[in-house]
Amino acid sequence: MGSKSEKASRRPRADSIRNRERLLEAATQIFSAGGPQASLEAVAREAGVGIGTLYRHFPTREALFEAVYRHEVDLLGDLAEQLAQETDTVEALRKWLQANVRLVATKKGMIEALQLVAHGSSDLKAYSFERMTGAIGLLLDRAVAAGEIRSDISPEDLLRTLVGIFYSQGTVDWQPTALRLVDVFVDGLRKR
Repeated sequence: MGSKSEKASRRPRADSIRNRERLLEAATQIFSAGGPQASLEAVAREAGVGIGTLYRHFPTREALFEAVYRHEVDLLGDLAEQLAQETDTVEALRKWLQANVRLVATKKGMIEALQLVAHGSSDLKAYSFERMTGAIGLLLDRAVAAGEIRSDISPEDLLRTLVGIFYSQGTVDWQPTALRLVDVFVDGLRKR
């Protein structure tokens, strides 16, 4: 019989990893449509697993929200790495900023819950800030090195501007305005 430490150090089974990924995808879909009060039973049902499986992976609603938030941040980080391969550095930066706007637009029902989770966890705030500024920094550094973008702007400045664009939009059809503001901002960063 294996000891408890052996069990803790074992890698998760493939089906457990698949279930976790399916739960994250289902939670993203359900919370986006139904807001933070959407039922965990609906998430489990959408993922094709039992509620016990959901609770084994995410013992609380907050744990599930945090995992979804981290997943979304990681997707944006991964996108920056993909866009860093593009030759047009300004367009790569613009595409990444626009992807953020589109992500927020499709996740409107989930935003309130994600903000509560991020606000309550200094570890999560630090993680998301580091991952997001790293992603922006990767794209910004390339554009500055190519001589396309001014060098007097930081990744933190860009992130603050993006957050400001999100929070300034109060209307239902805010996405086109936000995308236009991103374009105006990026155009203003270009070297003349």
